[in-house]
Amino acid sequence: MNIENLTLCEKIVSPSYIRQGSQARRGHEQLIRLLLDQGKCPEEGWSESTVELFLNELAVMDSNNFLGNCGVGEREGRVASRLVANRHYRLIHGIGRSGDIAAVQPKAAGSSLLNKLTNSVVLDILKISGVRSVASCFVVPMATGMSLTLCFLTLRHRRPKARFIIWPRIDQKSCFKSMITAGFEPVVVENVLEGDELRTDLEAVQRKIEELGAENVLCLHSTTSCFAPRVPDRLEELATMCAKYDIPHIVNNAYGVQSSKCMHLIQQGARVGRIDAFVQSLDKNFMVPVGGAIIAGFDESFVQEISKMYPGRASASPSLDILITLLTLGAKGYKKYLSERKEIYSFLAEELRSLASAHGERLLHTPHNPISLAMSLDGLQASCSQAVTQLGSMLFTRQVSGARVIPLCKEQTVSGYTFRGFMSHSESYPCPYLNAASAVGITRDDVTLCMKRLDKCLKALKKDGKTAITSSSVPPADQDVPDEE
Repeated sequence: MNIENLTLCEKIVSPSYIRQGSQARRGHEQLIRLLLDQGKCPEEGWSESTVELFLNELAVMDSNNFLGNCGVGEREGRVASRLVANRHYRLIHGIGRSGDIAAVQPKAAGSSLLNKLTNSVVLDILKISGVRSVASCFVVPMATGMSLTLCFLTLRHRRPKARFIIWPRIDQKSCFKSMITAGFEPVVVENVLEGDELRTDLEAVQRKIEELGAENVLCLHSTTSCFAPRVPDRLEELATMCAKYDIPHIVNNAYGVQSSKCMHLIQQGARVGRIDAFVQSLDKNFMVPVGGAIIAGFDESFVQEISKMYPGRASASPSLDILITLLTLGAKGYKKYLSERKEIYSFLAEELRSLASAHGERLLHTPHNPISLAMSLDGLQASCSQAVTQLGSMLFTRQVSGARVIPLCKEQTVSGYTFRGFMSHSESYPCPYLNAASAVGITRDDVTLCMKRLDKCLKALKKDGKTAITSSSVPPADQDVPDEE
């Protein structure tokens, strides 16, 4: 309420009560004022009432919520369902305009403010998470794969003769298909085995650049966050190579924001060499629904160029989700999640090592991967050829999600390219294995319950290992596997 309305309120209710209520409201408004002034994530999280007050204030600034509005256009923010309107806090116009996803909409001042503030708050979080020199970013309503495609399409205008994208292999379909969808030819560089780890083959990357000719290479497409035993690419060396050959460098940082190690690699890569843009998922890093990503970079003009490549307006849902989340958590709350994730990574490693030892397996030594772990399944493979894949099915039916069981010698064709040893990031990794990850939001209870169910599954499979495993040997999902006596 404004001052005039508050004065009128004092004629109805005791002035002292109204002044007290007014002071309480000013507390909410002061938080909003700081956000508008600084454009940074608040240190302390907001209450839900403050967040809702702010969103309602934004909504009434959009034309679809004007009391006397008369819309005669084809896009007037009309919504048939009240449930849908409430779900979006009546912010219906989306973000951007037909020519630029970052542009301000004349009919939607509130939604435009939402867009600008979200990008500013997210930029602050990227800096807090470790990439201090990042210059610009924007939230795009597409997941990581399509966001990478947008980056490649933007580079096409800068390098119209380039046909190839050099890509150190990572067995994940969306990042591979992002290059195909953009119309380029991926040049797959196999990783090298160092101990248990799969690492970037720098010599092979350089040979490919010289073989193809730097002018024919659109960019180098590297990766940070990944499934063990693959580890993040050698970003500093790759960035230095890109600077030397004047080749753009796009980094797939899908769930790397939650890892200080991944963010440090990006920061160092940009410091010593060249990184043009890095892309990260919203849901994997910030615990929001799937459907959004952050495209960030160290050259503001290039990031703006990418945003202008996006055709048409865009959904505001991912921007709304991440803004609500970060305002609710605050920088302190988000950093607490990151700290807990790192602690649980160590706990998961110890639990997995202990379990592996009890079953004659081992935790693979992958110290350069800060999120994902892998446990060998050699003994299981020896007991029965079907046992490894059977383990994956058993875990899934027991509601253990996210664990990946990787057999040997699997072939997979993706967009016309055949990968041998698919899912293992290598044509011939030495052993089958199981993946587990300590991602943001995980709890100790998740780890403890997973280890208990994994232990029971391994015991059941060993018991059946002397004979061929059939579906009848697998207990139903709601039945505990009996412990060995």
